[in-house]
Amino acid sequence: MRTHARQLAELRLIEGTALKGNRLKAGCAVLGMVLAGGVQAGGSADISVLQRIPDSYAQAGTLVTIAPGRKLNLRCEGHGEQTVLLEAGSRADTTTWFRLQPLLAASSKVCSYDRAGYGFSDEGPLPRNLDADVADLHALIQQADLHAPLVMVGHSRGSNIVRLYADRYPADVSGMVLIDPPAQDIAAVAPDWAKQEEEMSAQRFAFISQCEAGAEKHQLASPPPALARCVAGANPLAGAKVNAAIAAYKYKPAFWRTLKSELEDNVVVYRQPVAATETHGSTPMIVLTAADTYADAPADIRKTLEAARDKTQAQILATTTRHQRIVVDHASHDIQLDQPQAVASAVAALMKQTAVPVQQAATGMP
Repeated sequence: MRTHARQLAELRLIEGTALKGNRLKAGCAVLGMVLAGGVQAGGSADISVLQRIPDSYAQAGTLVTIAPGRKLNLRCEGHGEQTVLLEAGSRADTTTWFRLQPLLAASSKVCSYDRAGYGFSDEGPLPRNLDADVADLHALIQQADLHAPLVMVGHSRGSNIVRLYADRYPADVSGMVLIDPPAQDIAAVAPDWAKQEEEMSAQRFAFISQCEAGAEKHQLASPPPALARCVAGANPLAGAKVNAAIAAYKYKPAFWRTLKSELEDNVVVYRQPVAATETHGSTPMIVLTAADTYADAPADIRKTLEAARDKTQAQILATTTRHQRIVVDHASHDIQLDQPQAVASAVAALMKQTAVPVQQAATGMP
């Protein structure tokens, strides 16, 4: 399992939280590891849980045209009456699902994809905000002819994408599993923390702009010392082919433009509370909460951050009349990597709620 200190550092850079101390120096180093695909997570003793990213991730799955000159990379496997759609968190590509997707594919069709600008997907028009993400997802579902309604699984920022998609296209969504949705409106609970994060944002975006400029000059494959933080070593969970593929797209300016725009949108999204008008009727929802998201934070800060997250998740759960919250032990923010079987069990439980009875499916009767 990833050390929680490293995971918490990732959160403050990627999801919009910050710790006191020498944050920029440590944070930029961690961001470099993240951008190189350096995820680490504890595996289950169950041999069905993959321990390494398969070499198949070194190539695109199916490239689906969603607009003239634009394709998104889609990976589907398995078969079943219901289809599960996996929506990754910030800066993540389909490799984030390498442990979970095979577990789900054993009993259903499951698809993951690279958002625009990540993995094998083409860059999309800026800004890369939630509206753009939802529009792309809708086009992908239509063009790939994915059978709706779908069970949607969203991790972190992906939970915001899934919720907005369900709001705009409710007929497409039969249920949602949200993996550790981050705190929103953290200033209402931790104003000092929020203020520090605002101050750090300018430094974070300056760093990303430096990397983008280096990518424009084709310098990142062999970076000068000033750009060394933009890259990192190989992912120990992947072989040479997958690491080469990860590096190739992260050396491109498109990745850095996308990353910067997405993180700028995170600032906007997480500054606001869950909208009081958000509602999903009776659509089933399960929220998975990581027990160790803030494990290495000082006790007082951890308590505050958990309170902010819990408040947000309670607001999200209140948007539907059919909801459940499950705390997952021994898991960092990346529950799908640390405890993939817990996520698979939640998806299975939700699918039982959303399954159409055989007689109803055959006759079309309610």
